[in-house]
Amino acid sequence: MSAADNNEKSSVQGIYSKGIYRGLPDLSSASKGLTATVTGANGISGAHMVRVLAENSERWSKIYALSRRPPSGKWPDTVEHVPVDFLTTPQEIADILKSRGIKPDYVFFFSYVLIVDDDGALQWGDQRLLIRPTDELMSNFLEALPLANALPKRVFAQFGQKWYGVHLGATDIPDEESDDRLTLEPNLYYTQHDILESFCSKHGIGWNTALPSFVIGAAIDSSQSLLFPILAYACVQKYLGRELEYPSDLDAWYAPQSLSNAVLNSYLYEWSVLAPNTANQAFNASDDCQFTWGKMWPRLASYFDMDYIGPDDGSAAKFQEQGMKCDPPPHGRGRRSMMRFKFSFVEWAKSSENVQAWKELSEKHGLRDAEWKDVGSIFGRANFCLHRPYASVMSATKAKKFGFFGFVDSYESIFSVIEEFVALKIVPDPNSIKPR
Repeated sequence: MSAADNNEKSSVQGIYSKGIYRGLPDLSSASKGLTATVTGANGISGAHMVRVLAENSERWSKIYALSRRPPSGKWPDTVEHVPVDFLTTPQEIADILKSRGIKPDYVFFFSYVLIVDDDGALQWGDQRLLIRPTDELMSNFLEALPLANALPKRVFAQFGQKWYGVHLGATDIPDEESDDRLTLEPNLYYTQHDILESFCSKHGIGWNTALPSFVIGAAIDSSQSLLFPILAYACVQKYLGRELEYPSDLDAWYAPQSLSNAVLNSYLYEWSVLAPNTANQAFNASDDCQFTWGKMWPRLASYFDMDYIGPDDGSAAKFQEQGMKCDPPPHGRGRRSMMRFKFSFVEWAKSSENVQAWKELSEKHGLRDAEWKDVGSIFGRANFCLHRPYASVMSATKAKKFGFFGFVDSYESIFSVIEEFVALKIVPDPNSIKPR
């Protein structure tokens, strides 16, 4: 490309910072008085999407928050809750949309179904259990839009890093949006993407999708949290006078990970539907920050004013082993990825001593829940993330090429979200925990 060609394609874009979120796109030239519909608005991602859109009432004059349950907290006046179940028929959903006069300019889709086994463990591996109900959620809602005369300009849908097969073993990092689909097993995100793309093509509207990793955020009554089980563990360990013990081995300790802050994700999602050149594009959603549990664990212990036990070479600890599903792993090289761990967060959370300690902490500190719910699914999430022995890094290059330069320090992100957990009375203030 010649210098002249390069100059012709050059552009100027404003960016700004807001607290710990830096490099955010300046959207001041975007249209005003827009209407948005956010589905799954009570989940971590949906709740934060509502929160980010509501920051600018001139741009987003009306936000319809769709969910089966009413909101757990207070929303701004620009936000209206609409109770709706997407497992009903498209016509029933359309009737609700029409009765509320909902005609969105943009739709943000975050609805999902959780499937657990008989022991309450979240089904990470078998995507076949998830495909049918999650497909129904999306297709029922999308088909309701034309029935309600409510087609938007663009539909955004959040998927996840399982698109790359990270739940099956080591992937070919960095994970890039242009990577070929895996054929190792059916994938719910592939089928959802095909449903979305087909619908938008049929009706002549645009789409966007995003692929976050573990979403870091605090929301009342949402089980889709990585931090909660880790914080619950740290609080009980401190209360019982124990160290903060890292559960896995050196490989997991040093393996680079991508995390995805819920607020930063929402800034990306808003930009993706409003930017002039981003229609029909998928973007990774990550903090764009290098992160390891080896760097995080000592900082977390210091924050709780606790001693910690790190990983070792196996000479002082007996490791359990659990193989990931695919052999060879998704990147196609070497042997099956093997998790080695000293203890399971799920088994730790089932201990009567730990259950009682949490109950006592809840009573002392006025927490919302004195009992852990969905132990297998919630604490199983921490197992998968902290036991994982392989790097899991998502590329942010494509988003930057299109004009999104937002990032957050993942360590700052975690401590900021801890403060939100404390403010919401989900966990006690670490500084106020006194050993029993």
